[in-house]
Amino acid sequence: MSELTTTHTIDTATGKEAPAELSTERVKAIFSSIARKYELFNAVSSFGAYRRWLDGMMLQAPILPHHDVLDIAGGTGDVSRWVAKAKRPAHIQCTDLVPEMLEVARAHKARGDFGNVPIDFDVVDAQNIPYADESYDIITMAYGIRNMPDRPRALAEMYRVLKPGGALVCLEFSTPPNPAWRMLYRFYLKHLIPFWGGLITGDKAGFVYLAESIRAFPDQRGLADMMEEAGFHDITWKNYTGGIAAVHVAEK
Repeated sequence: MSELTTTHTIDTATGKEAPAELSTERVKAIFSSIARKYELFNAVSSFGAYRRWLDGMMLQAPILPHHDVLDIAGGTGDVSRWVAKAKRPAHIQCTDLVPEMLEVARAHKARGDFGNVPIDFDVVDAQNIPYADESYDIITMAYGIRNMPDRPRALAEMYRVLKPGGALVCLEFSTPPNPAWRMLYRFYLKHLIPFWGGLITGDKAGFVYLAESIRAFPDQRGLADMMEEAGFHDITWKNYTGGIAAVHVAEK
């Protein structure tokens, strides 16, 4: 594994410097407890918009039939399922920090939800990816980088395992550029995300954190800058639902 520059880790709820363990253990605790209801929460809380975001992600993703795709923070397998159905690559490696999330993804595989696309699952911390340099053609990631306390290291690791000419395709919550829409969205984050989370999963506190992490996350330009600092180039992004979410594509 290549040497990476030491960086300051943050509390992903505030963006302020803090030990990495604070955010890592919190994320593990939250997502292990809500894993089986996570997909229902996504559908309800986004009023179904998350499907359009994933469709848009697939339109932007330069995935070809011979590609080996690494899905970082793959969770319950949503992105991997969209990749399998829309792109039919040669192989998908679906990874996540939380084993309970991957258990749901494995259940999708057992139901045939990935079709005939070969897929494997692995518990992986994206800040320390256990794969060889230049081993994947494309990396996909949805709602992942926001929950990582050492984002520069994670992006550097993704850059390392990508083949030259490959791309990182990242779907993440972002900042609506319209001030009125941004204000309404922040009200929704503060009040309704914890409400829906508590109602569906019983873990209101976990969704207070998720709302805080979205508010503290950099905007579209800020994420693009982080990608550029990790070595990526030709970085573009497209907003969805007025900038509530954005898909960045960054090339190596």
